[in-house]
Order: sequence, then structure tokens, then C-alpha cells
Amino acid sequence: MEFQKDNSFFSGRLKSVSFAVKGAVKLITTEDSIKMQFSIAILMTIAGFYFSISAIEWLFQIFAIGLIMSIEGLNTAVEKIADFIHPEYHEKIGFIKDISAGAVFFAAITDIAIGLIIYVPKIF
Repeated sequence: MEFQKDNSFFSGRLKSVSFAVKGAVKLITTEDSIKMQFSIAILMTIAGFYFSISAIEWLFQIFAIGLIMSIEGLNTAVEKIADFIHPEYHEKIGFIKDISAGAVFFAAITDIAIGLIIYVPKIF
């Protein structure tokens, strides 16, 4: 089966969106790290409604959720590619995967800071 580019603007964009949705569903249903982050996102959304956070706080919370889910997805892609290219352990592949996981760490720290700024004043 050979890939054929869709030259129609509208149907080409529609196919791109369908591939993106398919990828998001695969991430949420197959990857443990994404399942955990998605669960936390649901809890934070419930907390947002419970504490009646402001529109600006919602913007930051939505940004934080999107940030971590996106970076987790990219990390997963890097790990899958690395494992495909070199299935057995290799020092350089391990280094690449560590860097990718480090990007997730930075996003997670950012998300925690945003969550603390929003919710600590509401809880105390």
C-alpha cells in the first residue's frame, strides 16, 4: 500500500485531523504515562469547577494540561522510534531517551508550579 497525498485542501486537512485524533486515542488507551497524566487532567478540571477558578486561571490550567500531554506524547514517540531503531540497550539510545524524559520533567515542574499558584490560595 503506497501513501498518496491528498491535494485537496479541505479533505487533506480533514485527513490530518483524523490521524491526529487517532494518535491521541492511541496515546490515551495504550500508554501508562499518558493515562496517568490524563487522569490528573480530569481531576484538575473537576478541581477547577469545584474551586470556581477564574478565566485566566482556566487558561493557565488548560495550557498546563496541553503542555504535559503534548510533551508526554513526543517523549513516547521518541522512545518508540529509539526502540524500533535499536531494540537492545545502547548507551546512546539511553542518552536520547533520558533527554526526552527530561523534557517531560521540565513540563511537569511547570505544571506543578501552575497548579500550586492556582490552588494553594484557594485551599488555605
